[in-house]
Amino acid sequence: MSLLRRMIVLASENRWLRERAPRFPVLRRGVKRFLPGEKVDDALAAARELAGRRIATVFTHLGENISDRAEAESVTRGYLEVLDRIGAASLPTEISVKLTQLGLDLDAEFCFANLAALAEHCPAEKTLWIDMEQSRYVDATLELYRRARSARRNVGVCVQSYLRRAEKDVEELIRLGASVRLVKGAYSEPPEIAFPKKKDVDANFFALAQRLLSADARSAGVRAAIATHDCNLIRRITDWAASQRIAKSELEFQMLYGIQRAEQLRLAQEGFRAGVLIAYGTFWFPWFMRRLAERPANLLFLARNLFSS
Repeated sequence: MSLLRRMIVLASENRWLRERAPRFPVLRRGVKRFLPGEKVDDALAAARELAGRRIATVFTHLGENISDRAEAESVTRGYLEVLDRIGAASLPTEISVKLTQLGLDLDAEFCFANLAALAEHCPAEKTLWIDMEQSRYVDATLELYRRARSARRNVGVCVQSYLRRAEKDVEELIRLGASVRLVKGAYSEPPEIAFPKKKDVDANFFALAQRLLSADARSAGVRAAIATHDCNLIRRITDWAASQRIAKSELEFQMLYGIQRAEQLRLAQEGFRAGVLIAYGTFWFPWFMRRLAERPANLLFLARNLFSS
């Protein structure tokens, strides 16, 4: 990870900045590119527009590392209400949750009870996604995922290609026939845990995508959601899939709201499964900073806002 990106990621983890930076007008203007608004109604409106373009969506309520039981329970109730509103609107929308937002830092059993309530309420034909957070949470996240999936098969989990352990985790998830969202990862980790160089992260991402789309993975029932905005990686993956005679309808790509919009439309129009993750909520600073760290183009976008009126 470059020095600049590392500094941005570290800023995202700074408590003082988390509490104060969202007040800065330049950041509030910049974040509008990545989320349609802070309220659920904003997310629903964006999802309806995207559905009209044959693009599915995934909602996530921004927040993490909750240290109060009542707050974690409130987040859970909020997601239950969102699931009801998605169903009432007949939208092709799923949800994605962070376990630290459901109380993982407080108590694993308490967190699991909240997760189980969401899984029970989630329609069988849709996936309840579990986000992956810093490396110290990976084992606990995978354990709670396995427990939740033993009761409800429509639970999926995220894997980060910058982690050196990702290959082993993917093999175990394939044996389960899991739903897996593959991302690069954007937390600050030591080099013995995560690949420090972008080229190695990209190479691992491509190798893991191939594995998740392999014949034996697909026969095991694996759903692979390839989450990247990297057009070169997307092209390599689609070219490889075509060489393996994998139908376009079996390839699913997910991106963030507001990034690579033309590519999102292209994928949907060409017959690939296209999805967009829509974030909402007021706790957006750390999430936003990690988005800036992922792509230099995002940093340039923010810089232009510094000089806009």
